[in-house]
Amino acid sequence: MTVTDLVSYEDALASYDPVMGLEVHVELGTKTKMFCGCSTELKQDANSQTCPVCLGLPGALPVVNEIGVESAIKIGLALNCEIAEWCRFARKNYFYPDMPKNFQTSQYDEPIAFNGYLDVQLEDGEIFRVQIERAHMEEDTGKSTHVGGATGRIHGASHSLLDYNRAGIPLIEIVTKPIEGAGARAPEVAKAYVAELRELIKALGVSEARMEMGQMRCDVNLSLRPHGREEFGTRSETKNVNSLRSVERAARYEVQRHAAVLSSGGTIVQETRHFHEEDGSTTAGRIKDNAEDYRYFPEPDLVPVAPARDWVEELRKGLPELPRLRRARLKEEWGVNEHDMQSILNAGAVDLIVATTEAGAPSDQARKWWMGELARNANETGRGLDELPITPAQVARVAALVAAGDLNDKLARQVIEGVLAGEGDPDTVVEKRGLKVVSDEGALSTAVDEAIAGNAAIADKIRAGKVAAAGALVGAVMKATRGQADAARVRELILEKLGVEG
Repeated sequence: MTVTDLVSYEDALASYDPVMGLEVHVELGTKTKMFCGCSTELKQDANSQTCPVCLGLPGALPVVNEIGVESAIKIGLALNCEIAEWCRFARKNYFYPDMPKNFQTSQYDEPIAFNGYLDVQLEDGEIFRVQIERAHMEEDTGKSTHVGGATGRIHGASHSLLDYNRAGIPLIEIVTKPIEGAGARAPEVAKAYVAELRELIKALGVSEARMEMGQMRCDVNLSLRPHGREEFGTRSETKNVNSLRSVERAARYEVQRHAAVLSSGGTIVQETRHFHEEDGSTTAGRIKDNAEDYRYFPEPDLVPVAPARDWVEELRKGLPELPRLRRARLKEEWGVNEHDMQSILNAGAVDLIVATTEAGAPSDQARKWWMGELARNANETGRGLDELPITPAQVARVAALVAAGDLNDKLARQVIEGVLAGEGDPDTVVEKRGLKVVSDEGALSTAVDEAIAGNAAIADKIRAGKVAAAGALVGAVMKATRGQADAARVRELILEKLGVEG
């Protein structure tokens, strides 16, 4: 089936109800792996961060990472889950080259957190509750690099390279209950859920949750059922989707694809699917006709985990303000509407604006610079706002220079440009580029006199009462001073010299 074989989204929803299940894997930001002392530092030489434990060598015994367990409990509490009084790890047996032990240490029927929910806000302000089935601990696999093929996948490759540095990094898998009732908004709900979950994970400080780096990835399970039917349809599972936009696109595409198959009398194949960013399509991966038998059995080398209740309650009391509540508070404090707050959230600017206000800038000025000049630069350079080489403290300093009258907006933009170019902090850029506002009254008076003398016809119009024409003289003075004059003071001087009331 190709993209052109799809039915329209509207036609799909006219006959079928989407049902989704979202499985999100989060790499925890621990310093060491889940069951050994190997470093989790990124971008090291291949296979340089391994040991007998994470390589599964005979006789090597694992030990549970306490911070990994603590992080799992924090996530469970923030998702309104019950925290197990007793749980244990299991071996999930399957063969794949990136699994050095030929099994994954995970949790099966005894997860550490279960039966929770997360309320997510859609773009129009509607709140949709997503029920959480479970959140459990496990370890990540290694990384396979397939060489010689055209697509980077194993099919067509001449050989594969294996890097086990990632094998054993702590993961939390968060699984929703079936998401029903979203209707046409199902793809939007999927995106909003993953976005809210990402913000929650970041707020907890347990992971940077950078999807583009694989620190957080989502499997989108989707099925359709005819209106009025209770039984779920056959599902597909689109694996490892790694951006919010892609989560929404994958869900939408699968709705249209399923509907096209079903409407033509076909049968949905239960399978994994690959998402293609370039056109938003999915293609078949591995068939899953029957439930896979991973031959789970309790991990004999690890003792059960039994979190003390006083420890769980201590962690509960230490939870930060959750993202949705924090956004509601900031929205009121900043005096912005829902649309503007959503734009700030989408840009990833909330924390940057907060940090800039904490550094002394008024919130409206912090929003102005991050959502204006800096957002423009980020878009042009293909970076996130948090990747720009400028700090909230530096943005606050630019705002302070403007408030003090040392810079106008035009000069401030040049200062920001210099900071981004690596020329130093704002004061250094101002000094090096000579960007301070010309505030010397004598110099301004001379520049105004020259502008009036050089534009006699415009001066006569102003004397005749056409005050709006003063803008042309202000422009002439600003040009003469290379934009370094105080435009408001220049206008005052022009009107004074021409004997006109402002």
